[in-house]
Amino acid sequence: MAYVGAIDQGTTSTRFAIVDHAGKFVGMAQKEHAQHMPQPGWVEHDATEIWANTEEVIAAALAGAGLERTDLAAVGLTNQRETTLVWDAATGEPLAPAIVWQDTRTDALCRDLGGDDGPDRFRAKTGLPLATYFAGPKLRWLLDNVVGLRDRAEAGEVRFGTMDSWVMWNLTGEHITDVTNASRTMLMDLETLAWDDDILEIFDIPTSMLPRIVPSVGLIGRGRGVLDGVPVAGILGDQQAAMFGQACFNPGDAKNTYGTGCFLLLNTGTQAVQSTKGLLTTVAYQIASGKPRYALEGSVAIAGSGVQWLRDQMRMIDDAPEVESLAKTVPDNGDVYFVPAFSGLFAPYWRSDARGVIAGLTRFCEAGHVARAVLESVAYQSRDVLEAMEADSGVEMKELKVDGGMVVNDLLMQFQADILDVDVVRPMLIETTVLGAAYAAGLATGFWRNIDELRQHWAEGRRFLASMDEAQRATLYASWQKAVTKSLNWIE
Repeated sequence: MAYVGAIDQGTTSTRFAIVDHAGKFVGMAQKEHAQHMPQPGWVEHDATEIWANTEEVIAAALAGAGLERTDLAAVGLTNQRETTLVWDAATGEPLAPAIVWQDTRTDALCRDLGGDDGPDRFRAKTGLPLATYFAGPKLRWLLDNVVGLRDRAEAGEVRFGTMDSWVMWNLTGEHITDVTNASRTMLMDLETLAWDDDILEIFDIPTSMLPRIVPSVGLIGRGRGVLDGVPVAGILGDQQAAMFGQACFNPGDAKNTYGTGCFLLLNTGTQAVQSTKGLLTTVAYQIASGKPRYALEGSVAIAGSGVQWLRDQMRMIDDAPEVESLAKTVPDNGDVYFVPAFSGLFAPYWRSDARGVIAGLTRFCEAGHVARAVLESVAYQSRDVLEAMEADSGVEMKELKVDGGMVVNDLLMQFQADILDVDVVRPMLIETTVLGAAYAAGLATGFWRNIDELRQHWAEGRRFLASMDEAQRATLYASWQKAVTKSLNWIE
């Protein structure tokens, strides 16, 4: 068997990729799912639709490559993190829409859970601030607001999971999650890698709902249905999977993924470094029987989804790639700044009271300026995170590995290099998230011998060098910081 498969269950779509021994894609299929926004601040997914799409893209990718499931040595999974759902333990039927990581309905609940200690009440154990982003508060909200759910949960009739658990339940019949996804719930102790009884009691969550926590890289079970009999051997949350796919295995290695959101991760080795600058401490990965590896993470809520907003809500473009050509119709941003605080501001601010603004508008402004401001906002937010990460870690970055769908946008990548004043390095294969899931499954089953072999697959595609003078860089970034202040305190 010469191939490994990988499921990438993302925020906007699900894909299945088939990878050969050289780390090259030989087959892929992808399908979007609906985004449901029933009221301001709410974002939901239909888990049944997502599983149906998963089955469809697996079959389509195999058929497109002229392969059978028996040609796969193993399958791995990567997933949108923090998105939370509950389902019937007997029938597998979802009992409510999945609450997406971008959803902000738990804002008041997070303040209540913080009490006198505030948002850092659980940071020492979990590495996370109390914020609407994470799965634990979403689960508590479901228990409090879905009629009859708490009684059924306490009777042992309900299962909870993030999207990895949902896909694994349907694919293998196992109720599991891996350490990377569990570390995003606010319910797991970073050191013991176990659910924390004290936090569960404070959150008032029945233990029977929770999945079993397993290493990221290791044999989990065998597939059913469309992947009947295929070993399932790896789970990584999407940003950790991208880190794995970028071969960031050494302490000090870092990558930035430009997808629906934007996520900068720095490998800190076997040490869970606590942030004082608004970053998250998270599990990077764990290979079966080995020690966990940790990372510092800066999470930005809105990156590619800002371009989707231009396409779907503002109707300024018909397809996402058009944003670059529209932005190129003007020579600069025209002093227009877009702060995409649709779900509040994530790292390093953690301000759930913020909302999106476009600042600096005059009659001079045209569509190209807005498009450029949307792209530049991704780069500014990444600088916010990188400066916090350098302060926390003491590591001065000379280059930044990048990946994800937005990195094909040369205008954005050049501006990112300019505003950071560091080299931005795009690999030959930019879809490192799904590649990382394949690597995990192949490593677990001996398809690849070790991580040194995986390192050899990484190859530089293009390097973007900073060309902006320091005075202009400082002026632009100061204006961005001023625009951020205009987004704050919108929600009382």
